[in-house]
Amino acid sequence: MENGDGNEGTSAFHVPEWMIQFADQKQEFNKRPTKIGRRSLSRSISQSSTDSYSSAASYTDSSDDETSPRDKQQKNSKGSSDFCVKNIKQAEFGRREIEIAEQEMPALMALRKRAQGEKPLAGAKIVGCTHITAQTAVLMETLGALGAQCRWAACNIYSTLNEVAAALAENGFPVFAWKGESEDDFWWCIDRCVNVEGWQPNMILDDGGDLTHWIYKKYPNMFKKIKGIVEESVTGVHRLYQLSKAGKLCVPAMNVNDSVTKQKFDNLYCCRESILDGLKRTTDMMFGGKQVVVCGYGEVGKGCCAALKAMGSIVYVTEIDPICALQACMDGFRLVKLNEVIRQVDIVITCTGNKNVVTREHLDRMKNSCIVCNMGHSNTEIDVASLRTPELTWERVRSQVDHVIWPDGKRIVLLAEGRLLNLSCSTVPTFVLSITATTQALALIELYNAPEGRYKQDVYLLPKKMDEYVASLHLPTFDAHLTELTDEQAKYLGLNKNGPFKPNYYRY
Repeated sequence: MENGDGNEGTSAFHVPEWMIQFADQKQEFNKRPTKIGRRSLSRSISQSSTDSYSSAASYTDSSDDETSPRDKQQKNSKGSSDFCVKNIKQAEFGRREIEIAEQEMPALMALRKRAQGEKPLAGAKIVGCTHITAQTAVLMETLGALGAQCRWAACNIYSTLNEVAAALAENGFPVFAWKGESEDDFWWCIDRCVNVEGWQPNMILDDGGDLTHWIYKKYPNMFKKIKGIVEESVTGVHRLYQLSKAGKLCVPAMNVNDSVTKQKFDNLYCCRESILDGLKRTTDMMFGGKQVVVCGYGEVGKGCCAALKAMGSIVYVTEIDPICALQACMDGFRLVKLNEVIRQVDIVITCTGNKNVVTREHLDRMKNSCIVCNMGHSNTEIDVASLRTPELTWERVRSQVDHVIWPDGKRIVLLAEGRLLNLSCSTVPTFVLSITATTQALALIELYNAPEGRYKQDVYLLPKKMDEYVASLHLPTFDAHLTELTDEQAKYLGLNKNGPFKPNYYRY
């Protein structure tokens, strides 16, 4: 196993003809629409309209009955029942959400238009486990347009938009997900995607590694026909590297999380905007003057810190890595141990990908009304299980907001039960997710079409040329104009005029 750029440098990535044509004509497909349809306009003006289900509506879930979707008999308009969602009747509202997302996902829409003639995923049977949002729906429908068959479950029990899941089911996608699943529901949904008569996946798209883990645990023989795994999260990638190190990774895997276009954009810019949205929607708090400790100063931590600092918060950072710690110091943040500030801070945010970052001891020492939340993928960073004891009282304040009350009356405000804050309690910027989704789609195309022997049973990074390609597809949205090297300049730098422009070891 190689841990960084080694595999990237040896990858013999072949650029398909449709990609070359697409790069030459990408300007045409990335222009923002000058007009908004009547339905979309009215939808965007009033998110609280009674005839639409916005992300906020999914968040409150006030209109849903209490019957478990597993106990319902539902069919879409084509008569299919191969799905399990909250309410198939919400499909029309979900379709509006997807249409809005399409306007902010230019690269995926252009990819769909340019590559669907060649069908580079014809014959692909993709099983996916990601957040099921409008942005994911655009990705899934793009994969379908490129020839793939897809079955999908959610990677988080709180992040599914019920109306979007309904729209996908109505469109013929076997989707098994709803907001507020139990742990048992979560694994049942994954199993329904995988264990189906007459259909076996040959590609995996995972976010967090739970789907991959389930197949390894329950259906290991499936890997005989699986061509590859595409993984987008820190947690899932860590699991893949562990499997590789132990010699148990039996198919090639693509590490999308550490691609430049994922890490430097989704992890940083997405969290920079969505951290404030999640906190504001759940607590209605003012950030100015609040003392906040952010655990972890990777790309997610950097985004959270930048947003909170800009709002006037006093931000502390905890870190184990001296390089990230030095970056925090140079960015003007006070580097501390959590124990040093836990009694005084107003907000605690975890974003490390680790476990037990905030322990029961920390929770006991927090001040009254301290807000505790997680921006990492898994719910392991905050020791929530330690709070489920007889002496503590849980009080549900609103959806995804709990007061945990100590015997002396002190209470903390726990958001999303320690799960991912932004996708559980608010939304994320669609445009940034377009970058990640395009990277995922190209990674699937690359692994699926790679000749035998190109990729071994190891974890690979995306070729840098592909990263640059994804970035270039999004530039026309900003009416941005790249400078082109002259022949003399290219020769002087030893570069191809069309890239890649940086060596494998370059750190952006």
